[in-house]
Amino acid sequence: MTSHRRVAGLGAAIAIALVLVGCSGGATLKTVGQAVDAQREAAIPAASAAAPAAPADAGTFSGATGESGSSVGPAAYDPNVDQALIVKTGSMTLDVGDLDAALLKAQAAVTAAGGYVSGSDRAGQGGQQVATVTYRIPAAAWDRTLVAVRAVGSRVEKEQTNTVEVTGQVVDLGARIANLRVTEAALQAIMAKATKIPDVLAVQQQLTDVQGQIEELTAQKQHLQQQAAMSTLSVTFQVPVVAVTTAASGWDLGSQVDQATAQLIELAQGIASGAIWLGIVVLPLVLVALAVLVPAAWLARRLAARVRPVHGPGQPMWGPGAGTPPA
Repeated sequence: MTSHRRVAGLGAAIAIALVLVGCSGGATLKTVGQAVDAQREAAIPAASAAAPAAPADAGTFSGATGESGSSVGPAAYDPNVDQALIVKTGSMTLDVGDLDAALLKAQAAVTAAGGYVSGSDRAGQGGQQVATVTYRIPAAAWDRTLVAVRAVGSRVEKEQTNTVEVTGQVVDLGARIANLRVTEAALQAIMAKATKIPDVLAVQQQLTDVQGQIEELTAQKQHLQQQAAMSTLSVTFQVPVVAVTTAASGWDLGSQVDQATAQLIELAQGIASGAIWLGIVVLPLVLVALAVLVPAAWLARRLAARVRPVHGPGQPMWGPGAGTPPA
């Protein structure tokens, strides 16, 4: 409480000083900027020092852990109670016998815990029915709801959970928002006393910027608190497919006959295409080659027979009509 009084007194003193400056000589753009900067430097340490002692001002969340509650909003600060803000997310894959019955049981378990269904998707994959549902579950009921959802399936194929603590982020955002609200109050006081148009425009511009920052930081803070208050669980329900059913569904007699007939036709087409190419292209080339090579081979044999040497008795060494061999 002492820290809050110091911050409030500091903000009031700064606001009065700035009003007096504006009334005495008219606040210029430079004077307003310097005053606001000085005010921020003085307010930030005070707000930061006060934040840990007063979580309610920073948007205290009741029941981030434990079974006492899960709503977002102001609450009495108790140092003996864990005030940590933890964002929990998880995913699970379950085998179920009856998809519709499993979906109803899981929804009933989540609803009983104070949660709800935020999204769903259902489709068939190769004859297998699969449904994916996203649940928002109060953080206080997270553990017991996981146990109830697991009991819906006959087998847990996969499960994963993640936790992220955002307490520091929420406290920091609360301190920044408190500092900006002090600046906003000072600027509004200056705006009420400003008389010159340039001064009014300058203050209005800074006031608009500060209010925009307050809205942005407030939205971020609320989002983190909501994420911590309601955890997210994504569950995939699937019906296991029997191996015999899978094998039977993948074989069709008519399809096999069609495939075999198609293969036979393709083979016959290949043979016919080869015969056509052989008769039109290859056979003429072979005939032309034979017409040229056969006479050439016969002529070569005739010439070789004439010049062939004779070694018989009483015959010249170089055949009939051959002259005396050269010396």
